[in-house]
Amino acid sequence: MNASRRVGPSGKATLPRSLTAARLAVYATFFVCGLVFAAWVSRIPAIKEKLGLDAAELGLVLFGAPVGLMVALPVTGWAISRRGSHRVVTVAALSNCLVLPFLALAPSGVTLFVALFLFGFTQAAMDISMNAQAVEVEQRYARPIMSSFHALFSLGGLVGAALGGVAAGLEVGPLPFFTLMTLFALGVMLGAIRWLIPTPGEPAGARFAWPRGVLLGLGLILFCTGLGEGAVADWSAVFMKQNLGSSEALAALAFSAFSVAMVIGRLGGDALNHRFGPVGLARAGGLLAAAGLGLAVSSSVPWIALLGFVLVGFGYCTLFPLVFSAAGNVPGVHPGMALASVATLGYTGFLVGPPLIGLVAEATSLPASLGLVAALALLVTALAGLLGTAR
Repeated sequence: MNASRRVGPSGKATLPRSLTAARLAVYATFFVCGLVFAAWVSRIPAIKEKLGLDAAELGLVLFGAPVGLMVALPVTGWAISRRGSHRVVTVAALSNCLVLPFLALAPSGVTLFVALFLFGFTQAAMDISMNAQAVEVEQRYARPIMSSFHALFSLGGLVGAALGGVAAGLEVGPLPFFTLMTLFALGVMLGAIRWLIPTPGEPAGARFAWPRGVLLGLGLILFCTGLGEGAVADWSAVFMKQNLGSSEALAALAFSAFSVAMVIGRLGGDALNHRFGPVGLARAGGLLAAAGLGLAVSSSVPWIALLGFVLVGFGYCTLFPLVFSAAGNVPGVHPGMALASVATLGYTGFLVGPPLIGLVAEATSLPASLGLVAALALLVTALAGLLGTAR
């Protein structure tokens, strides 16, 4: 469904101003989602110290967020099909911003678990519904723009993490920091919401269904990608220090370099998608991620391994946007339900990846377990053809 285009003074077709505003509004929503999540993650050590939690207790408490996330996926898919993505993203985004300060107010591990459940629930609902809005905007533009939305999420994550680090350095407590982040995020969202695209719901919203057919293949691409991203997030620094003997500072750069590569790659992802198509881009992404992991685990030089993780970031950067765009355009399936369906596998991969890598590393070695991630990246290349059949 494409919006009608106006003809400008030069004789060239121009997009309606309201569509440009909708695109900027979705950009703002993606940025806020990444910002709020990273703001929380950056202050986990301070929350841990405040509540006096040991590592095991913290691990159990943090499990509240993924539980909320997984519960939210089918509910969000149904809500979007019933009420439309505009209403769902409005409620989810504002709720997610408002929950953030309660993570600092929690007086115990149990109450923090409950707060994290709500935080994970609202984050997932915001994630799925804002991607449904992005699909609506992309359809009207009639050209690839999904990757740029995801670039704003990654950029928001970098900004949130940086601000959290500055706040920690200045000894600003989690509560005042979260309050400031909430006020800023609410201000941005209240300005953006009015420009989002109204989407009608269906009187009898479809029920969530486990992905089948094309959606199952697309979900497997997200599973492999999410598992790889989670593995790099949790294990790249450990690998650099433990297996290559790098300094802690250099080891910490591994995930930072990976994240920067993700942002840069997503900023250029739409142009690459337009030039090479989603199938070619996904195949190249899987190969590049596998090659980067192979370079990292086969090298004995820390700086070369660091370059490998940069290549992994460039390989993975466009896969989530490509799959979400394709899933939102599968014929005969409501976009909200399709996105929730494939996201279930993607988030499952992200959640099970780090502990799975640890188990495989315990049985074999950390390089061998990262080699398994490389093999899954090659599976992405094999499944990439589904991106063509879904559009």
